Amino acid sequence: MAETISWIATIATIVAASITASNLGSRITGYGFGIFTIGALCWIAVGALSHQPALMWTNIVLTALDLFGVWRWLGRQAQVEEGARSAAEASERVPGETLFPISLLSRATVLNGTTELGRCVDAMAGCSSGRLDYVVVSHGGVAGVGETLRRLPWNDARVEGEAVAVALGAGRFAKLQELPREEWPGH
Repeated sequence: MAETISWIATIATIVAASITASNLGSRITGYGFGIFTIGALCWIAVGALSHQPALMWTNIVLTALDLFGVWRWLGRQAQVEEGARSAAEASERVPGETLFPISLLSRATVLNGTTELGRCVDAMAGCSSGRLDYVVVSHGGVAGVGETLRRLPWNDARVEGEAVAVALGAGRFAKLQELPREEWPGH
């Protein structure tokens, strides 16, 4: 019995670690913590059945941390994202400029029409003006390994729904300034 539960725990822990490490958004991360909770509960059972108190108590603590992760990513963060989405939608119905959540610039797809050019990973803005200067876009690679970071001037971009739209072809996009990982330009 303990061996079967230990395999369930092992699989749940590996799946949960893969999900949370992928950083695919708050809901997915929250589900990862939910799966971590299942794994930790299984490890508690294994610890109890096999008389391993250290394994049991470690996973009791991890269960508490996993439940905090579920609350943080499926509860609190989901509410924050819903508030931002609500504000963006409300801004479409009132005079003035339409708003978008700045957090979008850390995850949005960069599109030229329907062609994906890359993904936003961050953005730089003026401290006093709040004006966006440029967006940092990741292109190529797998899970951050082998990717190229490019500086996309904000004047060349606009937000359309959940994406950043540009009028740059792939060739022009490839000519944008390449950024070293740890030293981005001030302007």
